[in-house]
Amino acid sequence: MIDVARRAGVGLGTVSRVVNGGHGVRDETAQRVRTAIEELGFQRNEVARALRPGKKSSSLALVLGDLTNPFYATIAKASLEVAGQSGFAVVLGSVDEDPEGEKRAIQELVSRQVAGLMIVPDQGDHSFLVGAGVPVVFVDRPATGIAADIVMVDNEGGGRLAAEHLLDQGHERIAILLAPSYYTTGRRLRGYRRAHRAAAVDVDESLVVQLPEGTAEAAAKATREMMLRPDPPTAVFASTNFLTEGVLRALRELGREPAVVGFDDFRLADMLPTPVTVVASDIAELGRSAARLLLDRASGADTRPPQRIMLPCALIQRGSGERAPDSAPKRKSG
Repeated sequence: MIDVARRAGVGLGTVSRVVNGGHGVRDETAQRVRTAIEELGFQRNEVARALRPGKKSSSLALVLGDLTNPFYATIAKASLEVAGQSGFAVVLGSVDEDPEGEKRAIQELVSRQVAGLMIVPDQGDHSFLVGAGVPVVFVDRPATGIAADIVMVDNEGGGRLAAEHLLDQGHERIAILLAPSYYTTGRRLRGYRRAHRAAAVDVDESLVVQLPEGTAEAAAKATREMMLRPDPPTAVFASTNFLTEGVLRALRELGREPAVVGFDDFRLADMLPTPVTVVASDIAELGRSAARLLLDRASGADTRPPQRIMLPCALIQRGSGERAPDSAPKRKSG
């Protein structure tokens, strides 16, 4: 605003009144200010503007993806519980991989004078939060343009666990289905590749399947295409719970039974005719840890530099991931 005032030859108060739609500014002066704004590309920082000194809030904000996804619903429920135990409410904003929608949701939530933000970020730039004066904890994946606390799952380690397990059963043609993601499934792919390198098994790149959508339908279509090839995979690693659902549906339709490992547990996974082996982490702890850290930041109890909390993954063996390929010996795990 200082630069705008200088360019227009007016005081800061005049610029503020024009920007905020106030009265008492002559039309000629207001036009000079608007011209200066356009020439300088000035954009008001809505987050900083929404913060008012002298006010304390008993609310936190949580911005995440589609709440119909059990993953996000679990994070929300856990963070609500922790916040509630400390006398805080949580205001929810739900967006789905839409950078502009996410920014608008954050601005709207901060305008309510929340004490802090928990955000499952998309791949947009979050530098608009720098200097906003409100603590921020990112959940599940890091953000760009700002150094802040993050609580996340060891996605690469989980991907390595899944691939190692299938390699240990004797599989060397392991398909991996990947939902679109700028971070999480990319790290799971890195773990998959690490396991293959450690086992001295080449990755067949035709079995690394980047799906156009992270839906069960997209996974089912890709699975049908793979399994009808002359050289189908003997094992499938599905990188999200939705993809695992699609894989299982397609395999049932085809009457095929390759080994299957999914990433993230899901309801009834242990109740299917062949219970599903998964790599799982404590999703509720993601929400709890993020809420605890944010509360400590908001109260001033934690003044450390930005923290990176990594939650481990574990392999839950149930049957689907323990199928060996025909006539192939299992590897010795170790």
